[in-house]
Amino acid sequence: MHHMNNLRAVDLNLLVILDALLSERHLSRAAERLHMSQPAVSHALARLRHLLGDPLLLRGKGGFQPTARALELARPLADALQSVRSVLGGAVFDAATAQRVFRLAMSDYGAALVLPALLRRLRVEAPGIDLAVGYASRPAMIAGVQDGEIDMALGVFPQLPQQLHRETLFEETFMCALDPASLAGEALHLDAYLARPHVLVASGESSMAAEVDVALAQLGQVRRIAVRLPHWTVAPDILMGTDMILTVARRALQGRAAQGLALHAPPVAIAPFRFETIRHHRTDGDAGIAWLRAAIAQAVAPG
Repeated sequence: MHHMNNLRAVDLNLLVILDALLSERHLSRAAERLHMSQPAVSHALARLRHLLGDPLLLRGKGGFQPTARALELARPLADALQSVRSVLGGAVFDAATAQRVFRLAMSDYGAALVLPALLRRLRVEAPGIDLAVGYASRPAMIAGVQDGEIDMALGVFPQLPQQLHRETLFEETFMCALDPASLAGEALHLDAYLARPHVLVASGESSMAAEVDVALAQLGQVRRIAVRLPHWTVAPDILMGTDMILTVARRALQGRAAQGLALHAPPVAIAPFRFETIRHHRTDGDAGIAWLRAAIAQAVAPG
């Protein structure tokens, strides 16, 4: 139990430094984040090692690797510091003067839907707010939100751990896109749909693709996937001049009709899905996160 008694001797600044080291796992990045010199951070780490009787961080490839004891401390420490911050700064968030980086995770579909309108608003109303946008698989996004490495993730999340909150941004339906020349004026009925080769976008939002195949399986049908892609953005561009068809979220095709693609309702009933934001309950008292969540909702609101 001597470790716990020693913890009483640790001043709060040291815990803030430990939190930065655990999340950055890199001395110079942690120093930058803390606005401290590297030697000062190094000295603080030496004090923490002495007080806690553990090396905490070991030099590994490309930075530090946390010890088991450090990993044990990481989440309770992040949660405790977040609580302190929300007590001190959560109630007051003035968008016009706030200086803060929000870390978001979303696919290119989410980015195309949210970022243009969101950034127009941020540059006018909250010019000191920076966004760091990343993308990962769905499990990695959930883990990032749980660990506090991501403030908010946007996407399709059928199952979530209890500590995470979900809020629906909108319900999305499906559309088919194809080269109008390949239709030759015919209707897109089921036989014609199944006879064509399909483009499948399989990314972290793979449930979008899965919904189509589930709907076809219920009719005892399968489609032939001619091209499987990891990203949305190029998918519509590869349809022109071919007989291929793409079945995706309706909003992913916004503005594509203007580029000459024919857009049709699918000839099979496909279940819609919810596009959501997820965040950790530890952000409940964070007025900055609440403001950003509302700004994102407005960015995707019609009109």
